[in-house]
Amino acid sequence: MKATRPTVVCKRSALVLLALALLSGCAVQNHRPDAPANPYLKADWKALPAVTDADLQAGFAAWRSACPRLKTDPNWAPTCSAAANVATTPDAIRQFLQNSLDVYALRAGGNRADGLITGYYEPIYPGSLTRTAKATVPVYGVPGDMVSVQLDSLYPELKGKRLRGRVDGRVLRPYDDAATIAARGVKAPVLAWLTHPMDLQFLQIQGSGRIALADGRHLRIAYADQNGHPYRPIGRWLVAQGELKKEDVTMDAIRAWANAHPARIPELLASNPSYVFFAKGPDGDEGPRGSLNVPLTAGYSVAVDRTVVPLGSLLWLSTTRPDGTPVVRPVAAQDTGGAIAGEVRADLFWGTGDAAGKLAGDMKQKGNIWMLWPKGVALPKAPDKSE
Repeated sequence: MKATRPTVVCKRSALVLLALALLSGCAVQNHRPDAPANPYLKADWKALPAVTDADLQAGFAAWRSACPRLKTDPNWAPTCSAAANVATTPDAIRQFLQNSLDVYALRAGGNRADGLITGYYEPIYPGSLTRTAKATVPVYGVPGDMVSVQLDSLYPELKGKRLRGRVDGRVLRPYDDAATIAARGVKAPVLAWLTHPMDLQFLQIQGSGRIALADGRHLRIAYADQNGHPYRPIGRWLVAQGELKKEDVTMDAIRAWANAHPARIPELLASNPSYVFFAKGPDGDEGPRGSLNVPLTAGYSVAVDRTVVPLGSLLWLSTTRPDGTPVVRPVAAQDTGGAIAGEVRADLFWGTGDAAGKLAGDMKQKGNIWMLWPKGVALPKAPDKSE
């Protein structure tokens, strides 16, 4: 799962706004006055850029892999049921898609078709199950003293949103921010130990990963929860400090800066108050699980803004790799992330290891997205960004 979680959108209640102010991690989402009234522009199938048969088959397979999770979803259950019997030939897939789904071009404010396409991956970092002279950075599980409050029990419009904090007497206070946790620790199990604080930061940004142990085994870990504080990109802090130019911010550039300025790493990490807690993930070679709780498919699963694109949706993506090579294919919306916000916005999962990490870290491309939506099913309610 892409770890940086969506912020809460609050609408009417002063009580909820007060709670959000007290628990600073669940901040009100920024107003976006330029957001379109309707981000879904009806289009013809002929408007979609052509894809190869191999990409069509792989994208369809990635989408169909989530159908067992969508069997109770009123939007997708009937289409998924029909998809189970579709042959895997390109012609059969094309016929099924065109017979079952309508095409909608996603549009941002000002009727903009172009959006931002980034990438993420599953990193592998050296570590240990016990603290050693080299492995001194703890990877924490979920703290026992952290309380989560589901807001949609009283406010249905906040479905899936929650506050996190710690009970102090009869008062619910914000949970510790990242700097406090790094300095004082936390009442939580330690799943493993890493050898560098930047490894932990990038692990939290990606939301899942593997820890390479000395005996050759890999410990897989996955997103479990978060401290409730807002995610703030550390690259943005480096730009604000005049250490990097905005166009030069990549994971490699950030790590190079950290290696050159080890004494300032705590200051860098403190600029992002968000802190992710992990759980042990499943063994095996399948991809990490995203927000939809299905294994992600390298190159064909994306994280999206779920207020615009419901999880489980099939998308048509047109973008490029950092070297300019076109990437045009159907992709499955199977994950979310707090940094993934907007109508024409996606984070493409590139797989596991250093090569995938290089590709993901360099990816900041323009792109276009079309949403394929079941015929006869009402479109998602367009997110209200004005309140």
